[in-house]
Amino acid sequence: MSYINLRGHQTWSVEYPNKGEPLLLLHGGLSATENFDYHILPAVEDRFHVYGYDRTAHGRTGIREGFYHFEFQRDEAIAYLEDVIAEPAHLLGHSDGGIIALLVAIARPDLVLSIIATGTNYTWDAELTLGGEVIVTDENRAEFAERSPDSPEMLDLIIQKAHEVWATEPNMTIEQLSTITCPVLVVNGDDEPFNPHHGVDLFQALPNGRLAIIPGSPHATHKVKPHLLIPIIKDFYDHPEPRGESDPFQEINGD
Repeated sequence: MSYINLRGHQTWSVEYPNKGEPLLLLHGGLSATENFDYHILPAVEDRFHVYGYDRTAHGRTGIREGFYHFEFQRDEAIAYLEDVIAEPAHLLGHSDGGIIALLVAIARPDLVLSIIATGTNYTWDAELTLGGEVIVTDENRAEFAERSPDSPEMLDLIIQKAHEVWATEPNMTIEQLSTITCPVLVVNGDDEPFNPHHGVDLFQALPNGRLAIIPGSPHATHKVKPHLLIPIIKDFYDHPEPRGESDPFQEINGD
């Protein structure tokens, strides 16, 4: 764990020791890579060479001009894949991280082996519920400053910018999603802050997609239902072959 110079910006980067094909963790909005340590890492650390980084204005990485727009975050992910991992990788992203994974696959399919996208909307117009007014307390600012190189008051600006972006982005189309040919697992809780049909539409747009709905789970499936999510993640990596046409009468003898 250390800061790296990612094309002129000091970026907090994590590389886990186990070997295998590279896998890049993409944390959620207003979150950090370390939030995956207890809930997602156990599903992948034995199989992959895992990387992660705190995106600009997240975790231990400071802000810079243009931050939080999804194209900016997409380009930052591409830079990390090109400069740090230096080969195609599996992408595993939650929420904003899942959005970024899809955007990278659309822009640079040569860099993506597979995607797991949890709690991910592909457009902003998904009947998204962001809750009421956000109140930032001094305690929130102090917790932010424990990791970030920026001043505690910068948290107010980051949260404001995040909500502005979420109100107008992302803007992926079904046509764009249909160009993603790598295996993609879409995972949602059954109580996401967006219309449940949105996740089904995303899955159906993907030529090589799979869909999992976690029962009794809100947006943070990896925190609330890790005991259900982790086996689903492992099964996806065990069976990367394309899905076939459904046969309702297949293998029903005696069952």
